Amino acid sequence: MAAAAVGTASVAPLTSFCRLFHVANMRDFLCLLSTLCILTSQSLADEQDFAEEFLKREYTLAKPYRGLGFSSSSQWDLMGTAVVTPDHVRLTPDLPSRQGAVWSRIPLSLRDWELKVHFKVFGQAKKNLNGDGLAIWLTKERMQNGPVFGNMNQFTGLGIFLDTYPNADKSLDRTFPYISAMLGNGTLSYDHDRDGRTTELGGCTAMARNAIYDTFLMVRYARNRLTLMVDVDGKQEWRECAEVTGVRLPTGYFFGASSATGDLSDNHDIISMKLYQLAREESPEEEEEEEEITIPRVDNMEQFQVKVEEEKMSGVQFFFTLVFSVLGLGVLAVVGLIVYGRWKENRRKRFY
Repeated sequence: MAAAAVGTASVAPLTSFCRLFHVANMRDFLCLLSTLCILTSQSLADEQDFAEEFLKREYTLAKPYRGLGFSSSSQWDLMGTAVVTPDHVRLTPDLPSRQGAVWSRIPLSLRDWELKVHFKVFGQAKKNLNGDGLAIWLTKERMQNGPVFGNMNQFTGLGIFLDTYPNADKSLDRTFPYISAMLGNGTLSYDHDRDGRTTELGGCTAMARNAIYDTFLMVRYARNRLTLMVDVDGKQEWRECAEVTGVRLPTGYFFGASSATGDLSDNHDIISMKLYQLAREESPEEEEEEEEITIPRVDNMEQFQVKVEEEKMSGVQFFFTLVFSVLGLGVLAVVGLIVYGRWKENRRKRFY
């Protein structure tokens, strides 16, 4: 009797469902259910195919990491301590004083795009005893070692930094790890001692170190608007990190990722970097008004205007300038002595 009761109870919801959709028997119900499953799977497949159409594979780094290495046909270059494994590209291991990077060989030709980065930062050290972090780049220069998370300073282009160690005053209102964006024009310097505050466009806290979930960063550039979003909480949804309007980025720059460790260290892994082209429709008026950007800048931000520095005097020029200056002073001194001597002589003649 109990088994019969359970059977009756389990069939009751199906019976109600069948009546709702005017299904006469169980066979019709199973047919309807199969149809719904096929339509749903087809819709998901179409959605995936739609996304794949906009995926730009020539700028994408993903498993099994084909096109990565030192051959002439490679699309990505490794640098420093970076190594490839079946599951990730490890930029730096959990060891001090390491630098590693991976750089695209193909310059970006897209005007509007979206980059999704799947990364992982982890290590044995406790909180605030780890470092230094990693960076995602879109710059004119490539394959250059330096102090900015393993890349050169005074770069030209866009840098997105995941900073895991606070160098500035710990009492400041900022929790690490911290993600920030900087636009470089070739003259601006990233200030490590102040965690890049002087040149930061925007940022947010992202607890991505030693996370138990997959950690993602999204960088979107569309219609001169730069947007950063993160997914580090295991909710599988994007959270806005920063948004900056009036950002002007030239095309022809290179994507890359770099990392560095100092006295403190972590493992810094790139699992994938996927670039998508964003559709852009412009009116004829907008096309005419579109200016050619040659140097990155941000509208209405004075500090991001290019400063043309005067050419400094070389050592040889300084030497000859000094020599001629001394000779000139010597000539003036001699002329002055001659004039003074004649003046005294003429003065003596007046008394005879």
